[in-house]
Amino acid sequence: MNNSIAIQGYEGSFHQVAARHFFGKDVEVLPCATFREVIRTAEDKKLSGGGIMAIENSIAGSILPNYNLIQKAKLKVTGEVFLSISQNLLVNPGVRLEDIREVHSHPMALLQCIDFLEQHNWKLVETEDTALSARHIHKHRSNHVAAVAGKLAAELFDLEILAPDIHTLKNNVTRFLVLQREKDAVEPEDADKASLYFQTDHSKGSLAKVLGKIADNGLNLSKLQSMPIPGSNFKYGFYADMEFDNRKQLDKVLTAINALTIQVKMFGIYKTGKAVKG
Repeated sequence: MNNSIAIQGYEGSFHQVAARHFFGKDVEVLPCATFREVIRTAEDKKLSGGGIMAIENSIAGSILPNYNLIQKAKLKVTGEVFLSISQNLLVNPGVRLEDIREVHSHPMALLQCIDFLEQHNWKLVETEDTALSARHIHKHRSNHVAAVAGKLAAELFDLEILAPDIHTLKNNVTRFLVLQREKDAVEPEDADKASLYFQTDHSKGSLAKVLGKIADNGLNLSKLQSMPIPGSNFKYGFYADMEFDNRKQLDKVLTAINALTIQVKMFGIYKTGKAVKG
């Protein structure tokens, strides 16, 4: 089986950091330009052994299009990573703060660090990717350009961290889902979390009944995300993450909510991820 893992972005990106935390430092990553490409690559056994994809951020919220991608994909969620995002000011060796004239990075990264950046009279240049910005200043040996990116980008492109942790809000965590083909997905014995999608008949109180069954059986509903049902008149389906103590407890809930819904699709049953630093 191909053990390469598809990621969104370039080498040195936070997707690669998340992949390393889950699969080990030596994991080979396949950079993809878009999340849709991540799904296509992860589905193809000739290209990869799966993929890893951001699904939500503690500041920006859910990445809604990715829920639809997962729903349509022939993949299962087999794990997750909660990555604490650390943004840093990266430069070529020997470059000082007073040498910098421009700072390049993804617009979201620049915005996350705006309080620090506005203390200096630098031109802020928006780019496609944080890691790509780091690679660019390394490639061109820039003496007057810095990049905002993660520590892995500094390591891969031989850059110095001139100012660490320059992001304004320190509690900035991105949740990544690990995706593998259905035939390759193995439910771990210590699984304690399930991700699924369901639709109700939209009658009065139908959602409340489903949520009541989850609560009555002692499961923790850690995530509930509504999404419009394509082609419907403002009707919604729901993506849910549920934490459980044992498999029988989950099975009991699934039996109960099957009777109250018109569709249930299990995305994956896996072990709750731990928080790690990027």
